[in-house]
Amino acid sequence: MLVAITAAQMGLVAFGNITDFGTNAAFVQHVFAMDTTFNSPDTMWRSITHPGLSTTAYLVVIGWEVLITVVLVAALVMWLRSHADARRAELARRLASAGWLLEVLLFGGGFIVIGGEWFMMWQSEKWNGLQAALQNLIIAAIGLILVHLPSRESGTAT
Repeated sequence: MLVAITAAQMGLVAFGNITDFGTNAAFVQHVFAMDTTFNSPDTMWRSITHPGLSTTAYLVVIGWEVLITVVLVAALVMWLRSHADARRAELARRLASAGWLLEVLLFGGGFIVIGGEWFMMWQSEKWNGLQAALQNLIIAAIGLILVHLPSRESGTAT
């Protein structure tokens, strides 16, 4: 169920970013520009104000979200088709792991580390996406933990 929920959620996130491109494009632009942070001279050298670079980064994020969705949907399909087929179940587990790992990299590495710390997003009252990033990171981390727990029957991860 967590694979299905995460795939649906990531699909909706990607869909929203594609159909309402400007809203989150502005978010990325403001985070990169650091224009609503404390404006410390010791950190403002990190800001990127070139609109082409922030748009490119946003397109990469959307592509990454689509990739997460595709991988998790493939995992879900394999799990639904894995009745009494250990190879499909193993493939489903590996695909789910890959999808959730991609999600951890995006939200943990991209949003929390790069956006939150490098671009000081935590300082912005308006353009701070750390709470949403943490929610996604936690869901993906829980999924990774669950999918690698040993099964009762075989003692191996399922």
